[in-house]
Amino acid sequence: MTNDTATIAEKAGIPGAPTGLTVEQERHRRKVAVVGGYRILSRFGLDEGISGHITARDPEDPETFWTAPFGRHFSQVRPEELLHVGSDGTILSGSGPLNRAAFVIHSKIHHARPDVIGAVHAHGLQGKAFSSLHQLLSPITQDACAFYDDHSMYEEYHGVVLDDEEGERIAAALGSKKAVILTNHGHLTVGESVESAVWWYVSMERSMQAELAARAAGTPVVLYDKIAATTYDAVGTEKVGWFAYSTIIQKIAAEEPDIFGH
Repeated sequence: MTNDTATIAEKAGIPGAPTGLTVEQERHRRKVAVVGGYRILSRFGLDEGISGHITARDPEDPETFWTAPFGRHFSQVRPEELLHVGSDGTILSGSGPLNRAAFVIHSKIHHARPDVIGAVHAHGLQGKAFSSLHQLLSPITQDACAFYDDHSMYEEYHGVVLDDEEGERIAAALGSKKAVILTNHGHLTVGESVESAVWWYVSMERSMQAELAARAAGTPVVLYDKIAATTYDAVGTEKVGWFAYSTIIQKIAAEEPDIFGH
């Protein structure tokens, strides 16, 4: 017999994130996910100079988060190097400078969204180009449907994000969605795990690239709302985001196993 109440992810046999871990184990898992996320972004060419940041909410002190030191290359970050950052921007542990934009944006998002464990922002080429259009992503591909009715747009640009009010405006624009397009800037994604937030960032970047290519070639056909919504249930849920990350990270784990140890 089939279970008609099962989600599409359950029917597909997609596993969820580990549960029942101690605080120390969960903290380590999140920090490793951050490091893996930076490496994934680097592999996709999403590391541009000093721009970009990934954060993970601490499991014991949820008003604090972990992130890489400012200026550390994405491909070189290690778990023991991550900064533990307090709600006021104080570095609780770790050494190295803190990216002010990372603190301003991520602290406000983590504060406004208790469900958010991970948040990701970088300066991908496609995201920057698409953000200049001041339009939402269209459901023209299966992958783009992961963001159907689940992303928003921040239609203002006030320069580099350095003040708290700008961080609050970005958090407000994100609302309850998994992603926000920062016009003339790029995009930002969040998740109930660091892993899903990283995957949503990469997937949105590639979906933006696909839409830009389709627009350049002609007039893309937008899926009907009902089809887009049904497809979202298959490709846009938290469990799918977490699992997608877990497949990409396997290659990195095989090549750099030392960063995944205790």
